[in-house]
Amino acid sequence: MGVMGAIGQSAGEITGRSVAVFVATSCALYYILLQLDRRRRRNRLGASAPRAKYRLPFGIDFVLHGLRRNAQNLCEEGWMEHFAHTGTYTASANVFGREIVLTAEPENIKAMLSTQFPDYGKGESYEIDWKGFLGDSIFSTDGETWHASRQLIRPQFVKDRVSDLHCFENHVQNLFRMIENGGPLGGMEAAARARAGAEAGMGGVRGADGKTVNISDLFFRLALDASTDFLLGKSVDSWCHLSEPFADAFDAASEIQSNIIRASSLSWLIPRFAFRSHLRVVDSFINTYIERALRLSPSELSTKTKSDADYTFLHAIASFTRDRTVLRDQLLAVLLAGRDTTASTLSFALYELARRPDVVSRLRREILAAVGDEGKPTYGDLKNMPYLKAVVNETLRLYPAVPFNTRVALRDTTLPRGGGPDGRQPVAILKGTIMGYSTLIMQRRADIYPPVSGAFADPAAFSPERWESWHPRGHEYVPFNAGPRICVGQQFALTEMTYVLCRLFQRYERVEGRMGPAGAEKPSMKTDLTLKPGDPVRVAFFEAEK
Repeated sequence: MGVMGAIGQSAGEITGRSVAVFVATSCALYYILLQLDRRRRRNRLGASAPRAKYRLPFGIDFVLHGLRRNAQNLCEEGWMEHFAHTGTYTASANVFGREIVLTAEPENIKAMLSTQFPDYGKGESYEIDWKGFLGDSIFSTDGETWHASRQLIRPQFVKDRVSDLHCFENHVQNLFRMIENGGPLGGMEAAARARAGAEAGMGGVRGADGKTVNISDLFFRLALDASTDFLLGKSVDSWCHLSEPFADAFDAASEIQSNIIRASSLSWLIPRFAFRSHLRVVDSFINTYIERALRLSPSELSTKTKSDADYTFLHAIASFTRDRTVLRDQLLAVLLAGRDTTASTLSFALYELARRPDVVSRLRREILAAVGDEGKPTYGDLKNMPYLKAVVNETLRLYPAVPFNTRVALRDTTLPRGGGPDGRQPVAILKGTIMGYSTLIMQRRADIYPPVSGAFADPAAFSPERWESWHPRGHEYVPFNAGPRICVGQQFALTEMTYVLCRLFQRYERVEGRMGPAGAEKPSMKTDLTLKPGDPVRVAFFEAEK
């Protein structure tokens, strides 16, 4: 190699090293300036949120801790471990450069949901993570898209629709058939025989005494059948099928979606092949009904929505939009909320009632005094049963259907509490911070309740009686969310729950737990997108002697 060649090679090496050094220096300088800017903005707003202490870089162990606790059905314990690091009900972590703040402070939840609502939304990353499952639905969007979804859905839950209880009765009768059978009936032929027996005057569905049933499974079938009936005009009739492909795929997709959300910045590590496969099954089922509805002209759809006999949720929203994607997204969102909220709450209610014969006895007395043992309760009857409402409220206090939820800071803002040495100062929240909040933990905090006394039981205990003299303050009880995003189907869900419990304890005098050793303090709680029992809720029902 000549002298000039050697000089050229050396110059190239020097240039390459110089570029590498320049790039590295620039990145380091940019990072330092970014951190200085963040510190300046944070100091202007308030104190930093206290840090949860983890050892691995980039917050990897923070994410793994959450995924592990979720797999163990110990999400509540996992969150409490974060808070134990800080000694407050607010904790923060940094995951691959993304700030995450967790809280179970009533004032902070009130701020995010109501008083500082414009500062907190779902955020772009949340919409991306949910895109495959719920698309641009009411639960996954912000701004005008969210507002349009809410305006589309809200009219379908007006009082006239909510108070029409006929849609629940057929499904309650199918619930009785499953209880009598000890589980779902094995096919349409068995279902036809069960119906024929009832119609032949055999005293309805009887003979359930002492049969052990997994009531949580039966409630999820009941809620799925009622929801598909209301939304699509045709029930999937899961009560008479041991397996329902749509429901199985929907549940499997929900579980994977839950892990995607929980993995946060590491969500790209979650495999998606099975997820997409499950969604194809879900979409195939839903799209069949959408195509059927869109065969009707807008004028025919308008007529349908005015006819009580033919009304369905799908017909109603299809009269406003013929966009198949919009219809699909809103149907799945309402189905997720309508099925899981009702089924989970009823399952936890029966778990508690099976351990409290005194509560069952008082509840049944109120029901029989109001409607007897055969009469179908009206909407007005249900509204006039305070103890029945207290049973549902107490269940939702201990087991809120959405135990953990998220928001994203849409601008630099604050939270009222959690900063400073005593945890009582405002917390600085920078734009883009992921906010996690837990109604499950907040609603179980002993320090936000009156002192334990003869009139007020331990907050950890199931005690419907507390609702006779106690009313929660502000945002200390928000099982259906609060503020502008409060659940549009709240009254529909409460009506369905109270109707089912009323009909159950008209028929059955007592319920007995069959869940293994007595004395467990609380049931296993599984958290996917909603809270549900982690183990089967096995009970047996007993009718009153005639």
